Amino acid sequence: MAAPAEHVETGSAATETDKTEAPEASSEPESSDCEPAAQDPDPGSDEDEDGEEPPVPRILDTPEDIRLEAIANTVALHPTRDMLVCGDVDGDLYAYSYSCTEGENRELWSSGHHMKSCRQVRFTEDGLKLYSVSRDKAVHLIDVERGQLVSRIRGAHGSPINCLQLVDENILATADDGGTLKVWDMRKGEAFMDLKQHDDYISDIAVDQAKRILLTTSGDGTMGVFHLKRRRFELLSEYQSGDLTSVAVMKRGKKVACGSSEGTIYLFNWNGFGATSDRFALKAESVDCIVPINDNIMCTASMDGYIRAINLFPNRVIGCIGQHVGEPIEELATSRDKRFLVSTGHDQLIKFWDISTLPDTTVKEYRKRKKKDGRMKSLSKKAHGDNDFFSGLVEETVKKEEEEEEEEEEEDDSDSGSD
Repeated sequence: MAAPAEHVETGSAATETDKTEAPEASSEPESSDCEPAAQDPDPGSDEDEDGEEPPVPRILDTPEDIRLEAIANTVALHPTRDMLVCGDVDGDLYAYSYSCTEGENRELWSSGHHMKSCRQVRFTEDGLKLYSVSRDKAVHLIDVERGQLVSRIRGAHGSPINCLQLVDENILATADDGGTLKVWDMRKGEAFMDLKQHDDYISDIAVDQAKRILLTTSGDGTMGVFHLKRRRFELLSEYQSGDLTSVAVMKRGKKVACGSSEGTIYLFNWNGFGATSDRFALKAESVDCIVPINDNIMCTASMDGYIRAINLFPNRVIGCIGQHVGEPIEELATSRDKRFLVSTGHDQLIKFWDISTLPDTTVKEYRKRKKKDGRMKSLSKKAHGDNDFFSGLVEETVKKEEEEEEEEEEEDDSDSGSD
């Protein structure tokens, strides 16, 4: 089924049909909370006379938090630059450059082309274009450099679009609140797959490395399997308790992990999608999003505001990466170099977490999931709060904590993270 696709010319015609209250996209950077570093206005200033030099900006472990004007539903990081784009509940997109130098985060542009809440954004592989989907049922293609609308498909779905997945530079999969999956050839602006197999909203889409199989999770408690090459639906998994909220391919394509609204991770064998092979219950309110870090480790985010690092086989919680205190987290993403994990939550913040050492973590180093005070092991200085006063104390207590864990390990060598 083909939805009306249109090419959007740059200039005033490009935004005639956009919502009137949103500003037009502009190639000029807009104002940011972070002001440029002060420059010496006059060689003969008092500072020079006193022999004082301007302060040197600090180099931080992670970029500073980015504060937004509204809750962001989605965030995506550029594949080749230190840049991110987020989409918020008002339908606006914001692009930022980020840096570990204090005060160097910058807003690059903003775009208000969506009429309703932006649900998900994704960069193309070359980073030149950006796709976004919205509750307004439209698919937009944005020029990344200028932040301008290139083309759009109006009424792409009959229900609000909830998620998208780029298969390759020309093939795009989208899914909506009514349980319909569509796969588009964006060269033609037409859908060559239009299938409704789920009874409730589709929450997430994943694709295998060979670009042949699409996996969907749904509020009806099932995982859907769709064959791209054969352009057909394959099967639904057995029903699980609660909504399935997220999906990721793990273990070099041999396993699939699905998060749920009840805080359980369901595991499937590849080519064994009908029934789960294992399940792993977290002490979390939900598992709303999953981001693979390597073949064995993934990060999950929940309504309780915690970001957990999880190891599969053996199934254990490694520790806490960070948190949005008391606020649900909407999405996680990794930087191009896998150094940072980025999260966006209901506190209207985009936060950065250092995960550079996480891929090298081995489970036996963290046999105990929680410390004696009941908290998960902190895997970063910011894990349980980013107050600079306390962050300096972390390194001093690490050795002591590890010694305590080794003693606990001898007393109780059970898998504390698995169900």
